[in-house]
Amino acid sequence: MSQILIGKGEQPVHLLARYGNRHGLVAGATGTGKTVSLLVLAEGFSRMGVPVFMADVKGDVAGLAMAGMPNEKIQQRVAQIGMEGYSNEASPVLFWDVFGKSGHPVRTTISEIGPSLLGRILELNDTQTGVLEIVFKLADDQGLLLLDMDDLRALLGFVAENRQEVSKQYGLVNTQSVAAIQRALLSLEREGGTAFFGEPALELIDLLRTDLSGRGIINILAADQLILKPRLYTSFLLWLLSELFENLPEVGDLDKPKLVFFFDEAHLLFDDAPTLLRQRVEQVVRIIRSKGVGVYFCSQFPDDVPNDILGQLGNRIQHALRAYTPRDQKAVRTAAETFVANPKLDVAQVISQLGVGEALVSTLQEKGVPMPVEHTLICPPRCRMGAITPEERAAVRSRSPVGSKYDALVNRESAHEILSRRAVEKQATESASKPMESPKPSGSGGRMGELLWGTKRRQGMVETLAKQTVRTVGSQIGRQIFRGLLGGILGGSRRR
Repeated sequence: MSQILIGKGEQPVHLLARYGNRHGLVAGATGTGKTVSLLVLAEGFSRMGVPVFMADVKGDVAGLAMAGMPNEKIQQRVAQIGMEGYSNEASPVLFWDVFGKSGHPVRTTISEIGPSLLGRILELNDTQTGVLEIVFKLADDQGLLLLDMDDLRALLGFVAENRQEVSKQYGLVNTQSVAAIQRALLSLEREGGTAFFGEPALELIDLLRTDLSGRGIINILAADQLILKPRLYTSFLLWLLSELFENLPEVGDLDKPKLVFFFDEAHLLFDDAPTLLRQRVEQVVRIIRSKGVGVYFCSQFPDDVPNDILGQLGNRIQHALRAYTPRDQKAVRTAAETFVANPKLDVAQVISQLGVGEALVSTLQEKGVPMPVEHTLICPPRCRMGAITPEERAAVRSRSPVGSKYDALVNRESAHEILSRRAVEKQATESASKPMESPKPSGSGGRMGELLWGTKRRQGMVETLAKQTVRTVGSQIGRQIFRGLLGGILGGSRRR
């Protein structure tokens, strides 16, 4: 299988396997059929032996794990398109979940995600991110592993206690920035982000699996809760893309991709994104193609993706846009301008008239040339179009080949344990160097001793009596001396 049948316009519309790594865009208003297009693409890549990674934002992508049910509308669409050999079937699926509830836990370590992305997750400003850079550098120099949030919290405490020494060696560290990072960690922990950091960390090789029949595994990330935390959602997907970019070897142009990565709700990645982050995404999208990875963005409007990145997306599926507002009208113009013109179509007009399950499609054909845009009826997927039950999900998880590897948390010695041990040893050393104090008696004798001899906060009876005696004796001697002096003076006077 060297191509994916997407649908039919005036002629069948295919996505060629050898151009699957040239990236793509699936766009359209809510309810126009974007999810169906994603299912068709994911099934197609899986059937040709290409692993897929995709986020399940609404819970309906999980239907890939179950065979669909035939009905009259689907049979009518199959006949209309001319889909030979169509049958309902499930795809091989692995479920993942950052929170470990609806799939195998997806974890990474604090060190692997790095200070820049972590600063974005924690929503830190530039100064606070700079302090985080210093903390990571200190951990490297000290040989301290940063695996989970306990490690980072322990190292932040160490930096705060030794702020002057750290500032002299690495740069200014102020207590306000450290406190802000600690508060952000508490906020992330309250939102459940703690589960994302730890071991065993996700190994990329487990996303590149095929089943025994040679079909690509579809890795589905449960994101219905994760999407409520947009920074964590986009930072996780961007981290995963960066890991693929940095660790996969260069392979050039292949007959088919090594992995296809779907980035749903792509607009969240670019909302309020700093320039450096956009440049990083653009760099990854441009170069990761040579590593055999195709990236497909999914969003409501084509202009949700910056132009520099939009220009890298060779395969386009545009569902309906309703031009009700100036924002919608701008999106329609953008979509129309980015397609290769078809003299038989007024793209700007057709976009607002598309029905559910229809789209304007343009893919790369021979020699990488984009085809003129086609008004296309999208193929029905072979899987279930809808959510699955918790029992069905549990059954799929029970057959997973990676459950024993990731389901149990591992907590080996790292920065938290090392710094805690150092603190205990330091305290023991300081206690040993202090002079020995005579033990105080306990029980009733101890209370009598405190009464007689006192404590640090009040005088005892003995000390009180001693002071009174000294004052009394001193007063008596003083009076005697005073009287003697007066007597000598007065007596001398009388004698004279």
